[in-house]
Amino acid sequence: MKKALALNIDHVRSFISESQIYKLSSAVKEKLEMVHRKSGPGSDFLGWVDMPSSISEQDFEKIEQAATDMQKKTEAVVVIGIGGSYLGAKAVIEALSHGFISRPSGGKYPEIYFAGNNISEDYLSELVDVLEDKEYGLVVISKSGTTTEPAIAFRILKSHLEEKMGKTEAGKRIIVITDAHKGALRSLADREGYKSFVIPDDVGGRYSVLTPVGLVPIAIAGFNIRALVEGAREMEEKTGVEHGLDDNPSALYAAVRYLLYQSGKKVEILVNYHPKLHFFAEWWKQLFGESEGKDGKGIFPAAVDFTTDLHSMGQYIQQGERILFETVISVEHSERTLKIPEDPANLDTLNYLAGKRIDEVNKMAELGTLLAHVDGGVPNLKIALERLDERCLGQLIYFFEKACAVSGYLLGINPFDQPGVEAYKHNMFALLGKPGFEKATREIRKKIL
Repeated sequence: MKKALALNIDHVRSFISESQIYKLSSAVKEKLEMVHRKSGPGSDFLGWVDMPSSISEQDFEKIEQAATDMQKKTEAVVVIGIGGSYLGAKAVIEALSHGFISRPSGGKYPEIYFAGNNISEDYLSELVDVLEDKEYGLVVISKSGTTTEPAIAFRILKSHLEEKMGKTEAGKRIIVITDAHKGALRSLADREGYKSFVIPDDVGGRYSVLTPVGLVPIAIAGFNIRALVEGAREMEEKTGVEHGLDDNPSALYAAVRYLLYQSGKKVEILVNYHPKLHFFAEWWKQLFGESEGKDGKGIFPAAVDFTTDLHSMGQYIQQGERILFETVISVEHSERTLKIPEDPANLDTLNYLAGKRIDEVNKMAELGTLLAHVDGGVPNLKIALERLDERCLGQLIYFFEKACAVSGYLLGINPFDQPGVEAYKHNMFALLGKPGFEKATREIRKKIL
């Protein structure tokens, strides 16, 4: 196997002991076997476990052909979805794109926009403004087709596209990713003849990056989905049940964070030193927050972008309540080279850095911060990623998915459901007067009054 991501736990050893970690070995192995045997709670949603190694050549070709067709017809594509239906794709696309253009360098692929992940009137109106003079297409992702946020966005953007292009031409620029047999979107796709892909029944949204949910938008954006899946396949192999804590990074990460949680570290902060990883952290927050936060349990997932947030959140991390630990994603190789020039006047006193790469300065900031935070009582785990490319991101995605499943089982919860998500929907539907919610509407109005 080519170089894989590396997990370093050296900077948690002063907080939890080696013996504590390895006392947990048998429990971790048991939970890992539950994941692979699909014998634990939520086992109906474990299709992602062997997904990387089960994607066929035919699957790749169908997605790549659809992506090529969309690229030929459009200069912009709107991906409509919420939660796991958009975060994985956005995480990968943002990580791989030019920092100031939402596509690869070179400009031959469509710009990618996202909608259906909020209910902001201004957001959607301004998106329509941007699309007014563009040749664009839609990728709508929803298992049911009735989730409020994406359903509203799709209704508005489909109408706009049909008015702009005509219904027949608009239909050639719409891709639907939904249930194989049922739901509003499936019915619509079949009726209108839209190109469609299936969300597997046994894969929940937050674990769906390596299904058409993530792969179709990523391919349209111009990135190599085969390399992404290959990286995930490598990590699938690396984190199998035959690997113990010594050589299974997902299992070790799950074990260490569980022990830190038991010791009172209730908040995990995912740290990056590369701004392109901001939305990867948003995907990670959903993965762990929705998977673990139930039954009064779970580590609260937060995220920071360093060094930016060292000038804000850094103060709390250094000296606030000692309920935190950090997991740092460290990208070993920058894709660009930029050196700091000499300045004869040296008014900013930076000549001591002259001739150094900016990445070297960034790495020293990373190391200095790690040492300071550990000294301040904040355990640090480090995930070294060779570079920001498709293969490495595939490894990182699968690493976290596997670790999250094991972590949930260690906590004794079902990491594949999200019953709490329905509470706000129930109240919202009642307040909006949705048919069937009349009793709830009366009860909520009494509370408000």
